[in-house]
Amino acid sequence: MSKITWKAGTLLAPVPPALISCGTVDKPNVMTAAWTGIINSEPPMTYVSIRPSRFSHALIKQSGEFVINLTTLSLVEAADYCGVKSGRDTDKFAAMHLTPIACSKISAPQVLESPLSLECKVKNIMSLGSHDMFVAEIVAVNVDEKFIDEKGHLDLEKAGLVAYSHGHYYTLGRNLGGFGFSVNKKRLKKLQNKKLAKKIPEKSSLAKPKKKPKFKKKA
Repeated sequence: MSKITWKAGTLLAPVPPALISCGTVDKPNVMTAAWTGIINSEPPMTYVSIRPSRFSHALIKQSGEFVINLTTLSLVEAADYCGVKSGRDTDKFAAMHLTPIACSKISAPQVLESPLSLECKVKNIMSLGSHDMFVAEIVAVNVDEKFIDEKGHLDLEKAGLVAYSHGHYYTLGRNLGGFGFSVNKKRLKKLQNKKLAKKIPEKSSLAKPKKKPKFKKKA
């Protein structure tokens, strides 16, 4: 394998095509941003990087609040639309049939149709060049109850989350293992057995051990 060197660029992928809602419930706005993520655990901190020319930039700078709404397969068209159109001349909530609802800790609206929404309060704004980074604390998390199992655990795998990579949207693939599976021998063995079972056809002679032939005793 060989690699070639290109000039510096923003080629990190995949990233989440998140719906960033701001403004108020009465006057909501939403944009799509792929440059967002977690930057600290305690307190929970996140960020979103936005060009100063974007309509949402001024709204978030003024209010100091925004919501990160996760995008699913059913929301991917809305995510693309909200990344292209401007809130200056388009009501993107109405155009994409999205529903703005109130948050618990901030005045910015969340998107009802999103399975998970993070309420964020801006703590710092860093001007980096082409973009300003809004560093924020996550003050509340809103989850669609249909993705919470009987044990109270969040199961977002059922939500159909979408990723963004080099200009294209993708659904997520199969579960390859939980955190720490590489050092958990029991999990690793179970995963290897599953892979082996898929490779060996059910009717193959290797799938099941052969029965020992029965010999008749001579009289």
